[in-house]
Amino acid sequence: MSQDMSDMNKAQQVSRPHDGLTIAQKWIAFRTILVKEVRRILRIWPQTLLPPVITMSLYFVIFGKMIGPRVGEMGGVPYMQFIVPGLIMMSIITNSYSNVVSSFFSAKFTASIEELLVSPVSKHAILMGYISGGIFRGLAIGIIVSIVALFFTDLGIEHLFVTIFTVLGTSILFSLGGFINAVFARSFDDISIIPSFVLTPLTYLGGVFYSMENLSPLWQNISLLNPIVYMVNSFRYGILGYSDVNVWYSMAAIFVFCAIFYTIAYRLLSNGSRVRL
Repeated sequence: MSQDMSDMNKAQQVSRPHDGLTIAQKWIAFRTILVKEVRRILRIWPQTLLPPVITMSLYFVIFGKMIGPRVGEMGGVPYMQFIVPGLIMMSIITNSYSNVVSSFFSAKFTASIEELLVSPVSKHAILMGYISGGIFRGLAIGIIVSIVALFFTDLGIEHLFVTIFTVLGTSILFSLGGFINAVFARSFDDISIIPSFVLTPLTYLGGVFYSMENLSPLWQNISLLNPIVYMVNSFRYGILGYSDVNVWYSMAAIFVFCAIFYTIAYRLLSNGSRVRL
């Protein structure tokens, strides 16, 4: 009997990691957070899904239909077709970021995050749950905007792997960025600083509405310092087969920054000092 009990204890130690949860229990924790995030997004869809679609539709009408014919071609394609990949990527960036920063800071503001922190739930499960919620919203908006864009121009996929990798990598990266911002934020005003003064300028100067070939050599070199340039051009390459930068370098940079941001976010969550207001 004692030998059987010893074998059972050893089996439990093997199946349970150091935090006391089995893989199945970690999956349940992750799924619970993700389902909560998805339900939150769908419950308030007039705030989360509808406004970005209306905004992108206005871009299609104003820049694509009204200004596009006067611009002519850019990058070897009609201007309307040229800006669509950039606008889709812009919607994915802003919505992935805003979903996580608002959701996690709300949990932090109401002190409900403390219940998760004191529970045996893995920090990886918590982090990946919130990040997956941001990915869901970013991809949902990206798909809806792509469908709307089909009413204005023809779209295809020239390089499927590049398209999928860029969309997922960008959504993960900015979801992590939103999480980090939410951890450092002390008020609701703090979560609007980065989108207003960092993301918006970088996005508009990230090659969404123009090709870098139209810039002088000086401004081309300055634009290379903008990380969103690489994401927009990688996605445009996946859709149209055209890019102003090296696509493989761009994909490698996205992967590296995702790893760096995840490490930072995980350490901030594990430390817990800034998670509580």
